[in-house]
Amino acid sequence: MPHEFNSLIQKDRQERRQERFKGTLLDYLAIVKNDPDVTMLAHERLQRLITAPGVKTIKTEEQPSLRRLYGNSTIKVYRFFEEEFYGINSTIMEIARYFYAAAMRGEEARQVLYLVGPVGSGKSSLMESLKRALENSPPIYVIQDCPMREEPLHLIPKHLRPQFEKLLGVKIEGDLCPICRYRLTHEYNGEYERFPVTVSDFSIRSRKGIAVVPPVDPNNQDASVLVGSVDISKMDLYPEDDPRVLALNGAFNTGNRGIVEFIEVFKNDVEYLHTIITATQEKSIPSPGKGSMIYFDGIILAHSNEAEWNKFKADHTNEAILDRIVKIEVPYCLELSQEIRIYEKILRKSNFTAHIAPHTLEIASMFAVVSRLTPSNKVDIITKMRIYNGEEVLRQDLSQKVDIQELKDEAGREGFTGISTRFIMKAIDNALAESDHNCINPITVMEALIKAVKSTDMGDEERGRLLGYLQNNIKKEYHRILEKEVTQAFIYGYREQAETLFNNYLDHAEAFVNKVKLTDLNTGEELDADEKFLDSIESQIGLTGSAARGFRSDVTAYMFSLLRSNQTIDYTSYEPLKEAIEKKLTTSVRELSRVVTQARVRDEDQNKKYHAMVEEMKRNGYCDDCCNVILKYAANNLWKD
Repeated sequence: MPHEFNSLIQKDRQERRQERFKGTLLDYLAIVKNDPDVTMLAHERLQRLITAPGVKTIKTEEQPSLRRLYGNSTIKVYRFFEEEFYGINSTIMEIARYFYAAAMRGEEARQVLYLVGPVGSGKSSLMESLKRALENSPPIYVIQDCPMREEPLHLIPKHLRPQFEKLLGVKIEGDLCPICRYRLTHEYNGEYERFPVTVSDFSIRSRKGIAVVPPVDPNNQDASVLVGSVDISKMDLYPEDDPRVLALNGAFNTGNRGIVEFIEVFKNDVEYLHTIITATQEKSIPSPGKGSMIYFDGIILAHSNEAEWNKFKADHTNEAILDRIVKIEVPYCLELSQEIRIYEKILRKSNFTAHIAPHTLEIASMFAVVSRLTPSNKVDIITKMRIYNGEEVLRQDLSQKVDIQELKDEAGREGFTGISTRFIMKAIDNALAESDHNCINPITVMEALIKAVKSTDMGDEERGRLLGYLQNNIKKEYHRILEKEVTQAFIYGYREQAETLFNNYLDHAEAFVNKVKLTDLNTGEELDADEKFLDSIESQIGLTGSAARGFRSDVTAYMFSLLRSNQTIDYTSYEPLKEAIEKKLTTSVRELSRVVTQARVRDEDQNKKYHAMVEEMKRNGYCDDCCNVILKYAANNLWKD
């Protein structure tokens, strides 16, 4: 074991030794000649870090669920963000577009990237991911001991730059900071080729290339936080215009060639933010005291909540700053499947070891998504949630599909109000902390959510709306899911009957659609399609009349398409038909109710069915404890006399 540790240490030391370059400008010029990319500007560096893991292009016409969500557009999935962020593809594509344009030195290179959205939507997390990318990136070459960690090519005099640019194949942008200019003259007699060059990495903690500016008390704001200050202790030694009195340790100095992040940016006084104007458009910042402007090459990131953005935007005197902002909205996730992945990711990073029953996170996610949606006159809120999840949903008359774009146009802006991810996670954490038998289930999580809503400081109307969703819509939807799941477990022992029903249905549906007769295998008699039998299956999922006749045609066509592609067909091949057959088999809910309870009236055969059902549910992800709780809940709530 000590040998393994030592090998790891030595390998890391060897790799880092290669990164500890020290030389002169002449040595650096040879490096640039060999690899011009080492001189790239900040936006291009981050853009390459974002795209380096790979970009997956998805054509929505090839995936029905995505086509329903995004139409016939092309989606780009950036692997850099893929494992951390879910349900905000549009936002991520906008961020990637910003960096691509900025890397090309377009207008975006002179703009602030500003994220706006509700609390807990992921703004800070997106910023953190960009900062971590820089921290893990290769070191950059810098002028040794420069407080701005500036590009060594700034040492080259302007009159020689065209020739150097031609020789090196790069564009030289920027000027020396006052301190390096002083050193060049007084320490190196203007011999810039001898000026020392080294490498430097990026670090949030060490304030190297990454600076974070929290909101400052308006009564106590000081521009030195942004651009540094004059070192009073040196005022007795040097004149006030001497560069040696400058302490270039502000956020823009620290974040040069990297990132300057403004947290809750508009909580600051406007005058405090004026440095952003020159830092963006002119790529320069004021030096403290009476010094000249200093070249700045950095990415300015900012974020805030929507209320602060609206307040700032409403003041026309802020136009100069507003004109230098690329605003990207970060709404809450509105896709149920993606919201579930968010909580799965957070729980993976936690130390909780409790068993989580199936559908637990789904129910919590339903509440989160539903709370963020605008009610519609066209569909109920749960149906709308399903449509926003990319599921295909028919209107109540089953004659026409519901168009997601209609719902979005009707709703206006969605995803900027409702329950935050943090709120849901706190409720899940509470359920985990209070769990019996180290297991939580949808019932305990719903109780935790109800308790959380009741104890949260909000208006009575909003509290009533959220409790209504939980106690009515979400609970009703869970009952539907639970009934289906228990039914499927119950059906497991009746697969033969299900297959027989399925085959009979196909025979009669095909005969009905093609207007032909069936031949009785026992008597050889030719028979008409049994419409009563077909109706008895279709009515289980609410199909009657023309809708039922259309369903028969759809099923027949679908099964033939499977046969043509040499796929095996069984009663599970077509989900709506599978659901109808399962409901047909379990129409006797009184018997099912007796089976799923520990009642004394259960006979030996029912006892056998019960244990078979429990084993099937355990195969589906339940443990003994939550299976017992869930089945008792089902018996008491789903099949009441």
